[in-house]
Amino acid sequence: MTDTLLDAIFEVVDFALDLSITIDDTKRSSRPDTVEVPPDPQPLSPAAQRALAEAEEREHAREQAAQAASGTDQAS
Repeated sequence: MTDTLLDAIFEVVDFALDLSITIDDTKRSSRPDTVEVPPDPQPLSPAAQRALAEAEEREHAREQAAQAASGTDQAS
């Protein structure tokens, strides 16, 4: 008799805990996701703009040289 009563009590407590976990998970999943947005980027300095333009020109020249070397030179 005592074992049956203890089993019933444990079943009720287990059910209550499962229900509590389910409610908590539902609350957590219903919250909107918050995303941190970085601040606006700072404009590049003139020296950085020149360096970037030079790097892009070198990359473009490398691509053209690779196309010419492979024999698939296409009009740009």
